[in-house]
Order: sequence, then structure tokens, then C-alpha cells
Amino acid sequence: MGDLLETLREKMLIGDGAMGSLLYSYGVDRCFEEHNLTHPEQVLHIHEAYIAAGADIIQTNTYGANYIKLARHGLEDQVKKINTAAVQLAKKAANENTFILGTIGGIHGSKTSIGSTEEIKRSFREQLYCLLLEGVDGLLLETYYDFDELKTVLKIAREATDIPIITNVSMHEAGVLQNGVSLPEALAELEALGADVVGVNCHLGPHHMLKSLASVPILEKALLAVYPNASFPGYHDGKLFYENEPDYFEKYAEKFREVGVHLIGGCCGTTPEHITALKKGLQNRSPVKDKKVIPIDTAIKPTVTTLDKPNLVEIVEKRHSVIVELDSPKHLDTTKYFEGAKALQDAGIDAITLADNSLASPRICNASMGSLIKQKYNATPLVHITCRDRNLIGLQSHLMGLHTLGITELLAITGDPTKIGDFPGATSVFDVTSFQLLELIQKFNEGISWSGKSLQEKTNFTVAAAFNPNVRYLDRAMNRLRKKIESGADYFITQPIYNKEQIIDVYEATKDLGVPIYIGIMPLTSSQNAEFLHNEVPGIKLTDEVRKRMAYASKSRELSTQEGLKIAEELIDIALELFHGIYLVTPFTRYDMTVHLTNYIHEKVEAQKNEPVGIIN
Repeated sequence: MGDLLETLREKMLIGDGAMGSLLYSYGVDRCFEEHNLTHPEQVLHIHEAYIAAGADIIQTNTYGANYIKLARHGLEDQVKKINTAAVQLAKKAANENTFILGTIGGIHGSKTSIGSTEEIKRSFREQLYCLLLEGVDGLLLETYYDFDELKTVLKIAREATDIPIITNVSMHEAGVLQNGVSLPEALAELEALGADVVGVNCHLGPHHMLKSLASVPILEKALLAVYPNASFPGYHDGKLFYENEPDYFEKYAEKFREVGVHLIGGCCGTTPEHITALKKGLQNRSPVKDKKVIPIDTAIKPTVTTLDKPNLVEIVEKRHSVIVELDSPKHLDTTKYFEGAKALQDAGIDAITLADNSLASPRICNASMGSLIKQKYNATPLVHITCRDRNLIGLQSHLMGLHTLGITELLAITGDPTKIGDFPGATSVFDVTSFQLLELIQKFNEGISWSGKSLQEKTNFTVAAAFNPNVRYLDRAMNRLRKKIESGADYFITQPIYNKEQIIDVYEATKDLGVPIYIGIMPLTSSQNAEFLHNEVPGIKLTDEVRKRMAYASKSRELSTQEGLKIAEELIDIALELFHGIYLVTPFTRYDMTVHLTNYIHEKVEAQKNEPVGIIN
């Protein structure tokens, strides 16, 4: 058997097809890689079937055989055994003309991230060395949606070995990666980092992969590879399935040769029959030396909607700013809500914030109410978005809708768990974390979707993130803040604070952070309200003094209101000395209380104009 890379340069080689989806079709619905140990005969049979079908190259059953992914199944201590067995099974199936690739799949999935960069590096190295020790002919790094991850692991692999390395990226859209980089640019970068073969695999079928590779010129050193899916998957009786007929692959085999491919195989949904079809379609195995490049327009138009007023960051960096939360009703009578919105706007607030089904209870859509208060009163809506209620598709649709409505101020949060709301049996989605939601919004501001597809226009969202200072260790909360800034947060809004000393502590902890902070203040309405917040609402804690004061004032609603406002005013006094931003939370529908506090803030700021003010965050 000759050298893999030299053989590829001389003629097109055929790879194998799917391993995981083939096992899945047999009824395996657990860890496919565990089968190397528990059902080795099944894995061996699949390798032998692909070789018999015409595969020159087979890959080890190790796509997810790394510490991080195996830990999902309690198999993290079996990394070496599983990878070693995988190579041995492939060698047992191979003949003298078969090349074996050690496969290492991407850890960052197409929608969620798993593990830190350092954890991924450690996990990759462990699996890499297991495969190298068993003597594979080459490495296949496949199904990488996260381009930075692929570049990181390619550098590690290239430093560790001289054997051929194949790097396959995965795309959601033809010709463009998830980060918006064009396929030709990405593959050229992989070539520069030392990849011997570069290409694409997974998610897309032959049609879109052919279109994508047609946009890639013949590279100076690296060869091209393609591993298309059989088709888009269907779903029936709780099972995924692929409908594509193998002879469809036969028609595309020669077309892939014409765009410069040296290695062709199959990904999800493909079977030995698809590999037989590829072999039948490749009557000419001579790689082409030249091709006509057909570019794909993936450019982002630099269009940005012009705003008719400054955003909240611009406002709070120049002067004191007041934003007020006024949640949408839980019913369809909106009369009092709009009365409150108008009263607050007349009082001179900078934005009305609208929670996204707070405490996991259904309310009128905050985007709808935000659009209406914008139309009716020229108010600025600040719309909260949770990760709980919408999947990745719904979140992107929601963002496009908000942009179209002219709503540009957002707060990205995780969201309260459904079990605390009116429907504890409802499903929480959490396709993304709050960090990834921030990243998604910033991608929209660059004019690209999560999949890297051009939105044809850039959004201009200003996005806040939540900050809960009501924790035992504030330094840990600060680590989350810094990570949120890295993810794209423009400023922060805190949970309500009921302690003057705590406001000072927050200032000391955040004064060098470099982004504005709105301090949350929510007036208490009664002693019962105070006890509920303290004991039952996550993220809110009251001091004993505040609870005693509200208990003492519980003789009447009027006294309770007065004491609640007085406590809030005392907190505002200290907050205004240290911060420019105040975030008032309207309790229930008591907008009269937040109107009062808004007026109090304006009067206080006016009175202090000629007095020295502390350093502002």
C-alpha cells in the first residue's frame, strides 16, 4: 500500500459512508462509539460492507470518542479503550489497498457549546494520541461548525504528527461558514495551517456541496474532499430517516471530480449502496488540474437602519438615565397598562422595559406591546428575550421581527425555569445560553444569522445583560459579567437591591469594568410583598431592617406605600452618587409608585447639578 497523500494526488479515492446513522437505522440509540467494545461485530461488518462497496478509505468509529462527549454516557474513563478498539476493528476489516483514517469530530455543536477551550484542547489531545499510537494512515477532522475550534485542533494535530490531515468544515448554508467566512477563504486558511486535504461534510446534500465547492479555486498545496449527506433528514414515528436514492450520488460523482475533488465519501444517511453508486459514477479517476470558479455572493450589505434617538448606552454615558420595567398584562385588558406607559413616558423615562413572560407565566407578547407603546407614545421599548421559550429558529425569527418593528433595545437573559410558573409541566427550550444569545444578537449586528447566512442588512441592537449581585461571592458574579462582555453585552441591568452597602460593594467591584450599569430598585408595596420577594423569588434578598420597616408599616396600604417609597428613595440616593443608570421595577401594576420615583430622581439630579458627583460607572 502506498502513501495516502501521494495516492490522492494521482487519482480520486472513494471514502466510506455513515457509521452513526447506519447504526441508528439498526436501532442503536445510545453511544455509537461504545459499540467498539460492546458490539464489535456490528462495527466490523459495516467497515467490511463499505470496503466491499468500493471504499478505498474507511474511517474509525471514533467521531465522538473524546472525554467530553463520552462523559454524557458515563464513559469518560473509556477513551483509550474505545479508540484503540476502533482502530483495531478498522484494521481487521481492511485489505492491502485500504487506507484508515482516525476520525475526530467537532466538540462545539451546530447550536450549543460544550466545554471551555482548554477542556476541548485536553480532550482532543487525549483522543489524538490514542489514534496515533495505533498507527492510522491519516487523520480526519470532520463536522466542525466552529471554525476557530477546527483551527485550534488542527494546529495541535499538525505539531504532533506528519501523517496526512484532512479537515472538513460543516456549513448550514452553501458557500459560507457559521461565522460568516466564505468557504474559499476558510479552506485557504486551513491549507496555510498545514492541512493536507480540506473540504466539507455533513448537513448539506450533493446539490449544495457541489455549489459550494464550485466557488473554491484549485489550491496550491491542499487537495479537496467532500462527504455530503444523503439528503435532508425526514422524521416519522419518532425516528429520523433519509430518503435519497443511491443512484442520485452516481450522477454527482463526476460533477464533484470536475470541481476539483480528490476524495469523495458520504456522511449522514449514506450507506454502502451510496458508495457503490459513487464508484460506478467515477469512470475517470484522474483529478482535474484546472477549473472554472463560480463564486457565491456571501457579502453582507452594510445597510444599517438610522435611529431617530440615541441608544441607552449613549444616554447613560452622558447623563443620569431612568428606565422602568412595566410588564405586559397576564390578561387581555390592556387599559391600565397603556395608562401606566403613558404616565411613565410623560414623567420623562428613557425606556420602558418589558419582561419576557417573567416568572414563567404567560403574558401578552412583549414585542407586540413594545411596538404599540412606541407607536402610541413615542416611548423606547426595551424588550427582554429569554432562552427558555424559543428554540434557535424562533429566537432568530423573533430578532428579525424586532428589527423590522424598529425595536432596538434588548435584554438577553436565561429566563426563569418553567417549574416556578403557571405551567410547571411546560417544556423549557434552552437551545442556547444567555452568553450564546448575546453572541447571536451581535452576529445579527454584523448582518449574519447563526448559520452564517447573510441577513442582507445589519441590525443595530443595543443589548443589555442581567447582573445578580444578590450572591454570597460577588467575585464569582464578576467572572460571569466579564464573560458576558466578551459575548457582546453593551451594559448591565441588576436585580433589585435592598441594601445601601451592597450598592457600594457593586460599585467597588465594577468601577473598572468599562461598561455602564443600571442599578435595580423595586419599591415594596407591603410587608407580605417583602416577605414573598425575600423568601420565594430567586435572585432577590432583603435585609432584616427593610423587612422590619415594612412589617411596622403594615397597618394600612397608605403607610406601606409610603414606607416602600421611602426605602426606595434612600437606595436611589446612594445609587445616584455612584451610577448614572437607575432601573425601576414597577410592582404589579402600581405604576404610580415608579412615576413618583422617576420624578424623585429627576428632582434629585437637578438639585445636584451644581454639586460634585462621584465617579460614574
